[in-house]
Amino acid sequence: MRWVFEPGHSAAEFRARHMMVTWVRGSFKNIQGRLDFDPAHPAQLAVETSISTKTCWTGESTRDDHLRSQDFLYCEQFPTMRYKSTGTIQIGPADYEVTGNLTIRDITKRVTLGVRYLGMWQTPWWEDGVDKGPKTRAGFTARTRIDRYDFGVNWNGDLPNGGIIVSREVDIIIDVEAIREDG
Repeated sequence: MRWVFEPGHSAAEFRARHMMVTWVRGSFKNIQGRLDFDPAHPAQLAVETSISTKTCWTGESTRDDHLRSQDFLYCEQFPTMRYKSTGTIQIGPADYEVTGNLTIRDITKRVTLGVRYLGMWQTPWWEDGVDKGPKTRAGFTARTRIDRYDFGVNWNGDLPNGGIIVSREVDIIIDVEAIREDG
C-alpha cells in the first residue's frame, strides 16, 4: 500500500545539549514524504521524505537565524534534508529498524531509525467544509541519534574543562500521520 505524509500532521523534532547543562529543542513542520507499508507484510516498509531546512524553529528568532546560517544548516545553499530507506527489519509486533540514507548539507550517511507503527483508522476527510471521507490514516513515530559533525554541521565553541557550546549528538523524533493513496 502506498501512503503519503499529511504535512500538517507530520513533523520532525530535534534536541541538542546547550552549554553542557540543558537541552535545546526545535522542530521542522510540514514534512513531505511517502511510504510503502502493508500491515500484512510489515517488514517491507519503505520510506522517503524531504524536509525544508528553512522551517527550522526553536521559538527563539536569533537562535533560529543562527541555525539557518552557514554555521549550521546553511539553508540558502542546502534547502532540503532527505531520508530514503534501504532496508527494514521487524523487531516486534509494531516495531522496526529502518536503515537508510540521510542527507544533510549534501552529505549522505547511513542512519537507522527505530520506528513504531501506531495503527490504522478510517477517518473523515474534510475539504471546503465538506466531509469527503472516509480516508484511511496510519500513524508512525521514529527515533534516532546522529553526530551532526558527520554532516558538516560542525560550528561550536569551547568551554572550560573540555566542554562545548552545542553537543555533537542530536536526538531526532519524527511523527508521521500518513494517508493511504487509494482511500
